[in-house]
Amino acid sequence: METRIAVIAIIVEDRSATDELNAVLHEYGDYIIGRMGIPYREKHLSLISVAVDAPNEVISALTGKLGMIHGVSAKAAYSKA
Repeated sequence: METRIAVIAIIVEDRSATDELNAVLHEYGDYIIGRMGIPYREKHLSLISVAVDAPNEVISALTGKLGMIHGVSAKAAYSKA
């Protein structure tokens, strides 16, 4: 199956959502290339970027599951290739 490279941008506005967020990321761990998190304490939120190499359907499913978590927003940016 053909895969694509994408970066998922995640904004966490409710810190109580981190356990559920990490569980979803763990579920898709085979597709994750890397992850970077930046706490922005002044604004009481965290910014997370997750690089993935996965089929389109998997990236969409992961982004959708993350976006359904209360206090979490997620968007994917895809490579052109």
